[in-house]
Amino acid sequence: MKSYRRVLTIAGSDSGGGAGIQADIKAISAMGCFAASAITAVTVQNTVGVQAVHPMPLDILEGQIDCVLSDIGADAVKIGMLHSAEVVEVVARMLEKYGIRNVVLDPVMVSTSGHRLIEESAIEVITKRLVPLARVITPNIPEAEILSGRKIENEEDFPEVAKMLSFGNKVSVLLKAGHLTGDDLVDYFYNAENGEVTLLPSKRVYTKNTHGTGCTLSSAFAAALARGEELSTAATSAKKYIEQAIISGAEYTIGHGHGPVNHFWNL
Repeated sequence: MKSYRRVLTIAGSDSGGGAGIQADIKAISAMGCFAASAITAVTVQNTVGVQAVHPMPLDILEGQIDCVLSDIGADAVKIGMLHSAEVVEVVARMLEKYGIRNVVLDPVMVSTSGHRLIEESAIEVITKRLVPLARVITPNIPEAEILSGRKIENEEDFPEVAKMLSFGNKVSVLLKAGHLTGDDLVDYFYNAENGEVTLLPSKRVYTKNTHGTGCTLSSAFAAALARGEELSTAATSAKKYIEQAIISGAEYTIGHGHGPVNHFWNL
């Protein structure tokens, strides 16, 4: 009997289809894995921005996670938007219950349009309860600044910040460089399990179709781990996937704001 490589995504729903659960499912599928989902919140959202957020009842969120893991199971879990401390607690409790090792945490805090997606009280709970359960976190620069309490001016700051965000080498860190200026971008992956650093260079693609890039990258990372790839190899695979998805989707026109990447560039 054949077995799917299974990835559970725990995140918010994006009605526009470019980010959140919708982007996760596309990326996981394109990476050759089976995608299951647990929705933390429903957003009223399109390419222009987020108009409203409706939280999922906590018992329904817990039920989704429990239902999937008790039956289907998961080779990896990707975690996206967790808007409140109570939601973080539910997710942490379920991860502890099922002992999932390959957890990729994308600390979603601010949308591309600048809409705050997380309550202040949730940030501390994420660092104390959820980060220790994760194998990898994938912050962008604004998120890394919030989590570390330190301003990031350039790539020279990455090694120290990544080490800080490993929380005593408990979690590996993929620090994304997209918010820096310049044509040459170098994402920085710190493997906390062996102390190695992998530099992931790419050329900036000048396009407005960047909605959901963080969701897509973290989902690709989770899928690569589910496929059995080692940490640093999985980081490289995820970087290649999102880079090509951005390049392939750069010239498309959809909506009036920030369009999505082309999740199925490799199909």
